[in-house]
Amino acid sequence: MGLLPETLERLVSQLNKLPGIGTRSAERIALYLLHCNSNDVKQLAELMLAARERVRHCSICGALTETDPCLICSDDRRDSSIICVVEKPTDIINIEKTGVFKGKYHVLGGKISPLSGIEPEDLRIVELEKRINQENIKEVVLALAADVEGDATSFYIAKRLAQYGVKISRIAHGIPAGGGLEYADQVTLSKALEGRREIDK
Repeated sequence: MGLLPETLERLVSQLNKLPGIGTRSAERIALYLLHCNSNDVKQLAELMLAARERVRHCSICGALTETDPCLICSDDRRDSSIICVVEKPTDIINIEKTGVFKGKYHVLGGKISPLSGIEPEDLRIVELEKRINQENIKEVVLALAADVEGDATSFYIAKRLAQYGVKISRIAHGIPAGGGLEYADQVTLSKALEGRREIDK
């Protein structure tokens, strides 16, 4: 027999599935919600459902958006000749917070990882090639994590895009080896973007 009522136990179990939320944190959140104003709890539940139903991926870059294309892809003030390639949509948010990058983005949807069963064809590389063919792209910036999988993916893309004659660079300075963009602060990301270097093809 559990110490909490069954409904509360089930709520804790669901909250425990969230990234970064352990059992104790899940219990604290569940108990907090139990004693919250019922309107606040109802609004939270409605917002969670609304986000799940309305937020989708931009058909061009893959960013999270409620409009298609997203605000960045449809912004004529952005430099459309340069595309920053990232692993996941949240990486765009991290880079945008720096205020340094003024181009557009492309989300791969992961990194090449044979051990995890992720092959190049599982990523949005073909879509990237189509954009290079259709848009006036002059530079592709690879902003992937500085780990083995990020390195392998960057070199694979650089080789694959060599035929298109675009400049291919990679953020270099400031991102620690083995580190993802979500762990880098805004200053570090700014320096990484400013210090990008061209990849040998």
